[in-house]
Amino acid sequence: MTIQLAIIGGTGVYDPKMMDAMQTIEVETRYGRALLTQGEFKGNKILFLARHGTEHGTPPHKVNYRANIAALVKLGVTRVVATAAVGSLNEKMPPGTMVLLNQFLDFTKAREATFFSGGDAGVIHTDFTEPYCADLNAILVAAAKNTGLEILTGATYVTTEGPRFETPAEIRMYKLLGGDLVGMTNVPEVVLAREAGLCYSTVALSTNFAAGISPAVLTHHEVLAVMAENVEKVRRLLMEAIPSLRMERDCRCRELGSSILI
Repeated sequence: MTIQLAIIGGTGVYDPKMMDAMQTIEVETRYGRALLTQGEFKGNKILFLARHGTEHGTPPHKVNYRANIAALVKLGVTRVVATAAVGSLNEKMPPGTMVLLNQFLDFTKAREATFFSGGDAGVIHTDFTEPYCADLNAILVAAAKNTGLEILTGATYVTTEGPRFETPAEIRMYKLLGGDLVGMTNVPEVVLAREAGLCYSTVALSTNFAAGISPAVLTHHEVLAVMAENVEKVRRLLMEAIPSLRMERDCRCRELGSSILI
């Protein structure tokens, strides 16, 4: 089976009504098992991967990112659109805003963050000048325009270890370093996708202003509530973009990636 497109869903994005002919697929890789949903949308076969599990039972620092990406490679995926709920450090990206990522800052601490750990995997240093696929981002921008949705571009995502939220002091530091958004899942997902030669883009949905910026103390329930109110915009964007994502790739993502052991 070869399916070119996969959607990795964060909090609240997965909606079974988006796809027809759905079936669950379990893929075994050398990094562990990954559970995916295969379906069709307007004749386009796609895969959906619930990052935190179908019951949202896996915290961000425990997600088996390597198994997830390796499973996509094994199934023939070439393009990945990820979604993520994020906190905003940038007043121009208020709650409810959709944003495409451009760069990231990595503040994770204890994750398996690479396929290349020496031994049979080798020692490979992958270029990350452009972490996200510019061509894929352009397709998403065009889809937003076609559907009358606003989507911002050029954001820097700060990845923290979690599962706790950040302190106001940390948020001030991240903002000084150029961060626009903060979340707990984009690294190592984006790293592994590039190592595997996949085109990868993240649609971030701002759900709140981060600690110290927001006047209120943040709760996970509030993040879920805002996500639920705005997730339909993300779904509309994805449904508009999916037909264009079948086109042949004309970018450097495949060249920048390397062979991985799956």
